[in-house]
Amino acid sequence: MKCSSPLLFALCVSMFSGWPALAHSATEEGKQVEQTELIRLRAGELPAVTLTSDILFRVLSAEIGATRGYYDMAGQTLLQLATETSDPRLAKRAFQFSMADRNMARALRAAREWALLSPKDPEAVASSLALAASSGETTGLAGALWERIDKAEDKEQAIAQASAIVGKMPDKELALEVLEKALHPSVLSLPVSHLALADAAWAASDPYRALEEADKALALAPDMEPAALRVLEYGMKVDPDRAIDGAREYLQQHPEARKLPLVLVNRLVERNDFDGALALVGQMRNNAPEDFDLLYTEAEVNIRAQRYDQAKALLEEYISVQTQRRQSLRDDATSAVADSSDARLLLVQIAEKQNKPHDAIAQLDKIDDPSLQFQAQVHKAVLQARLGDLGRAQATIDTLRPSDDHQRSVLALTLASIYREAGRTDRAVEILLQADKDIPDTTEIKYDLAMLYERQGRMDEFEKLMKRVIELDPDNANAYNSLGYTYADQNRNLDEAQDLLERALDLDPDNPYILDSVGWYLYRTGDLEAAIEYLERSYKQMPSADVAAHLGEVLWVTDRRDEAVDVWRQGHEQEPDNETLVKTLKRLGVSLK
Repeated sequence: MKCSSPLLFALCVSMFSGWPALAHSATEEGKQVEQTELIRLRAGELPAVTLTSDILFRVLSAEIGATRGYYDMAGQTLLQLATETSDPRLAKRAFQFSMADRNMARALRAAREWALLSPKDPEAVASSLALAASSGETTGLAGALWERIDKAEDKEQAIAQASAIVGKMPDKELALEVLEKALHPSVLSLPVSHLALADAAWAASDPYRALEEADKALALAPDMEPAALRVLEYGMKVDPDRAIDGAREYLQQHPEARKLPLVLVNRLVERNDFDGALALVGQMRNNAPEDFDLLYTEAEVNIRAQRYDQAKALLEEYISVQTQRRQSLRDDATSAVADSSDARLLLVQIAEKQNKPHDAIAQLDKIDDPSLQFQAQVHKAVLQARLGDLGRAQATIDTLRPSDDHQRSVLALTLASIYREAGRTDRAVEILLQADKDIPDTTEIKYDLAMLYERQGRMDEFEKLMKRVIELDPDNANAYNSLGYTYADQNRNLDEAQDLLERALDLDPDNPYILDSVGWYLYRTGDLEAAIEYLERSYKQMPSADVAAHLGEVLWVTDRRDEAVDVWRQGHEQEPDNETLVKTLKRLGVSLK
């Protein structure tokens, strides 16, 4: 049987080169051959098997099938061949195809066959152990990992591989136990052992043990930056002040460190210690004056600190540096174009925070990174609409030439949103109806169109379209939430609302919009204490006027009226014309004056 293409010819050569023409037999001589084959396999040699036309045909059929996406057939065929021929190459290929097919059970069988046939191949053994771990099969795993570590010439690499293998176990506490047993006392003098234990403890939600192991690693290797990083990161959960002081001490002794100071800057910003973060960035700039990326970092910190003038000056300096890079090097030889565009996006962000939309538009027009220009012009149209110039916004959208259906849907959704915010709901509906015809079964378009129907009071069309969204995208939490909330708000179909909101909550349990809907549903069904719990959780994450209206109403009817008024006042300060809040106060006869 001949290979009929260069691709298949290459496959023939790679797969079958070295196959001798020696067949197995059932005779005594055959048994001796089999024993010899076992010895050869253990020595890392390939088996002696006759390359028959049947074997060649089955291998080629599997490979051709895989190129067409039939990984199931390919994996089964090659795994069977691997057991028949004892060739580890076929087992490896069966493993690869089974992984592509996401058939973990067969992938594990193939990996074990591969490791059995090629026990000296570290990739084969690691694949077998990792799949066993991810499947929760841990019997003997610690012993197998220790055997690999003990025999390895590079102990650190073997420990790192063991850490990666146990990291695939679904039970993280058990993973830590397995790793503890696999790391015998003889390797605990290696810092990497304690780093591995620290990471496993962290994954098992034990920050105290994670910090303890990270401290041990740093004590064994005081110059090791990865250990210092873990002491900082894990220590922030245990004793943040100690963790920060320890990182500062390390940096005094190792001013050349790069990753640790950047992480420390982020942690200081999270604690609103902007002066400390800026002082640290200043030290980094003194130590590495040629590192102009630190200008960008310093600008980001200033933005978080709302020191916008300082941030703008730094970003303009950064853009100037990138412009010089572009002038001295070809655009394809530098990241200057992308870096300058990223800086301009930050300037856009600053302009919007300072309520200077014209400045933001000017920056958007200067963005010349091809990958960002579409996004920039869409944002420009939104800003033009906010300025009340719908004509310019429409013209900006019309000048864009979308390259695919995704960009076409973005344009339709953006334009519809512009007209909706301008109070022209009918025009927004027209845009999305046309888009729905042009790009059918796009769930984002159908979802927004359904929400417009709801705003217009066209409830039958809203329900029909939202159910179609759920049919097309069964994991769309927003669709379940929108339909469930609407039923709850209208105090109808409450059983169906419960099912919809439970599904939404399963998909996105911390979403404040969903928490608000669940709270409102519970209010409708009379479970007031549970309603308050969910609404307070929502309001903590998203203190909007809509949630304030709901939470305030439940507090009001449970005779916690002072609290209700406080919540309503907070919502009114944020959005005095909010329709939900205004209607709630009017219905309950409450004045905030």
